[in-house]
Amino acid sequence: MRVTQARRLWLLLHLQIGFWFGVGFALLGLTGSALVFYPELDRLLNPAIRVNVRSPAAAAVSFDAVIAQLRRLHPERQGAWRIELPLNEAAPVSARYYRPVETEHRKFAPLMVTLDPQSLTATSQRFWGDYLMTWLYDLHYTFLFEDIGQTAVGVLGIFLIASLLTGLYLWWPTKAGFLRAIRPKRARSRTQFTYDLHTLTGLYAWLLLMVLALTGVALVFPNATQRGIESLSLQQERAPALARLSVPGDEPLGLDQAADLALRQFPGAKLRWLETSDDTGAPIKLRLFQLGEPGQRFPQTYVWVHPVERRVLWQQDPQLAPFGSKLLAWIHPLHNGEALGIVGRVLVCIAGLVPALLWGTGLCRWRQKRKARQAAAH
Repeated sequence: MRVTQARRLWLLLHLQIGFWFGVGFALLGLTGSALVFYPELDRLLNPAIRVNVRSPAAAAVSFDAVIAQLRRLHPERQGAWRIELPLNEAAPVSARYYRPVETEHRKFAPLMVTLDPQSLTATSQRFWGDYLMTWLYDLHYTFLFEDIGQTAVGVLGIFLIASLLTGLYLWWPTKAGFLRAIRPKRARSRTQFTYDLHTLTGLYAWLLLMVLALTGVALVFPNATQRGIESLSLQQERAPALARLSVPGDEPLGLDQAADLALRQFPGAKLRWLETSDDTGAPIKLRLFQLGEPGQRFPQTYVWVHPVERRVLWQQDPQLAPFGSKLLAWIHPLHNGEALGIVGRVLVCIAGLVPALLWGTGLCRWRQKRKARQAAAH
């Protein structure tokens, strides 16, 4: 195959992917941009859940007091609650109840409750998917079609990877013209401006978009990702399967006691999440953040505590975990930019706008070529 024929094939592939899937790329990018700051945006849109008194409230929160308040507010909900401590002074304590009867027909729609960290007054009680930011999350993750939509998002991510690779191939200049090709140029016409805007925007954002596409596909297909890591002999540490650990009537261990036990395993770590036990006798599960972990919101330091006895059942230290577990721990913080702090989050937010720009300029470029062919035919 001659070079010109190969280029025509790659150009046709790039054009068809963008034409048929460009709107999907744009939708994923725009919703992803909003979700980078979704806790902050949720507080902005709902002032009632913001914490007005500025104080280091997270350190003073008692898990026992929180669960007691949740039981008072929802005495009928005796299953497990998942409690998240605030990341900053303006954030509330967040809790979610995974098995509300009101949304049992939906795959994932827990009850979401926010509490003031000092008074423990409930400032919001909503079901996941019924308010804007969680609706956007479902739109981004499943296109609002649960399992089928989630698969569609993953397939779309694969096509985005193909679009990025074909676009890079089509742009790649000769060695002599490389520096000239990466510099913005003064456009001589609208056609030249559209072409430069499309190619240079894609070029400058290429690496970040590729990271977002790869990590997005990995998040959509977690089981396949885990099997792929294991097939490459990158051993992954798995949590154990535990049978019933308590029986009805056993005196439960206090949540603050469980938290104290977890902190003794990892001195200097910060508590982030606690999941209570339930009627199946599941362990009390805690997640802690250690310095050096890529993400603070969903860290990978785990401690499982017996729901009755004061002893640790299992723990995971990401600093000592197998390479496969360390690799998996980076996927989500890279996808939302948290791994690089506020700079990374801003970059990911901006990168989410790029697919819409690329789709728009690509469509304009296609129309310009079409008009040029029609004019040549006449």
